[in-house]
Amino acid sequence: MTDSDGTPHQGSAAPEGEPVYADRVYRSVPGIISGVMLLAIAGWLIVDAVLNGTGKTPWVALAAVPVFAAPVVAYTLRPAVLADDRRLLVRNPLRTVRAPWASVEGLRAGYSVELFASGKKYQVWAVPVSLRQRKRANRLAARSAASGDPHASRLGTLVRPSTPVLPGAPDPNRAYSDQVVAVLQDLAERNAGRPDAAGEATATWCWWIIAPTLAGLVALIAVIAA
Repeated sequence: MTDSDGTPHQGSAAPEGEPVYADRVYRSVPGIISGVMLLAIAGWLIVDAVLNGTGKTPWVALAAVPVFAAPVVAYTLRPAVLADDRRLLVRNPLRTVRAPWASVEGLRAGYSVELFASGKKYQVWAVPVSLRQRKRANRLAARSAASGDPHASRLGTLVRPSTPVLPGAPDPNRAYSDQVVAVLQDLAERNAGRPDAAGEATATWCWWIIAPTLAGLVALIAVIAA
């Protein structure tokens, strides 16, 4: 990511010998691809219904646009995790969680990625957990350990905050979700004491998704019932 003047943001200065983290963005690539495909197919069907439909069909198709498009955008294109040296921002389908690092109590990658902040638990949609990928990573780790690979010390799927994961260095012995959680946990520990990282976690509803969906649903019911 970049600052407002277009220059790369590198966070605050770190003590000598410690890595300096740039802003980070995590999103689900399969989710984005599926969302784009769904919107493209739906757009083609709606345009065809408007141009070639008869009777109430064009109006039903138009009323259905927000009912379909808004949830698709919410659950596929919107989810993201953004982190800098001040806070963690989690964009879920219907809510946005802003957690200054001082409020972050921990992150966990079980069957899903969870954020614990200010005494509450939040799901992290943008970082899906793949049990299949986790099992494959564990098998690679076991083979590495058997072969004497020095990188085989990080076995299993438990996140150990004391073992920092350097950016740009993916570990094949760990699943992607576990690596992301480890990086975010490390950022939380490094930045929790910053004066500008203080505060409580807050969650706000995404009304620009909710309101059009509800309005479109009301319009769709009215058109069908008319």
